[in-house]
Amino acid sequence: MSNHHRARALSTDDSLVTVTPATAGWTYSGLEVFDLGSGPVTRVLEGVEAVLVPLSATDVAVTVDGEGHTLRGRTGVFAAVSDWMYLPLGSHVVLEGEGGEIALCTAKAERRFPLRVTPADEVQVEVRGGGRATRQVTNIATPGSFDGADRINVCEVLTPGGNVSSWPPHRHDGIGDCAPTNEEIYYFRMGRLDSPHGHPHGQGLFRVYTVDGSSDETVTVLDGDVYLVPQGYHGPSTAQPEYPMYFLNVLAGPGAERTMGFCDDPDHHWIRDTWGEAGQDPRLPMTSADGRVAR
Repeated sequence: MSNHHRARALSTDDSLVTVTPATAGWTYSGLEVFDLGSGPVTRVLEGVEAVLVPLSATDVAVTVDGEGHTLRGRTGVFAAVSDWMYLPLGSHVVLEGEGGEIALCTAKAERRFPLRVTPADEVQVEVRGGGRATRQVTNIATPGSFDGADRINVCEVLTPGGNVSSWPPHRHDGIGDCAPTNEEIYYFRMGRLDSPHGHPHGQGLFRVYTVDGSSDETVTVLDGDVYLVPQGYHGPSTAQPEYPMYFLNVLAGPGAERTMGFCDDPDHHWIRDTWGEAGQDPRLPMTSADGRVAR
């Protein structure tokens, strides 16, 4: 059975996407995406912590345990880096806005950490890779950028048209000699040229294959698709020419310490050594807190 889900295949009465550990068949990672134009959203974070990331929503009113906050947000994932919020275990949360998407990334948690709002200009933006494997990694709640969480890890990856990310293929499934263990969710938005957000004609490719060879799948990903990765090597994520790729990653696992560690496919690890000579694609970074980076 494929772990690839088309846009709206995981929708509910009040969400565009709902992934829970129960529906995914795993233990830790979850994701909900809401369109705030459909009305207020209320959630109680029972047994989970969360990271709230505006995707194409602006001026989002967030009430947490009766206390009000505002996220400035952005008009689209290709338009700017967004501010975001960490929501503690057990919080009662109400989201309101005029419209647009917002993502509630969740992870099973045991320790309660304080609420924190991170403004866009404090979010770490990294240009990673080289040559046609150059991409932007926006480190939202990763171990190196944010230490105020129990298990959750969240980042965004932006790949300009014609480039690849998730490269070399890597895994973090705890199988054999690969100790890092995380369940990973990919939420894709596929743009077209300079679109600020996803476009209905956007498309790309994504490959996942297991160590034992029992599964090897390359799928065409369309705007709004979700792919769940419980195990196996994943990559490349391929952005077609003229169609930039965005994905939101949510990762969590059983380790006592949060990690974003991984194990490369040993057949392709050598590729990292070529990046210095190739140099980095000058189209990166694509976005900043101030908006799209002009070229």
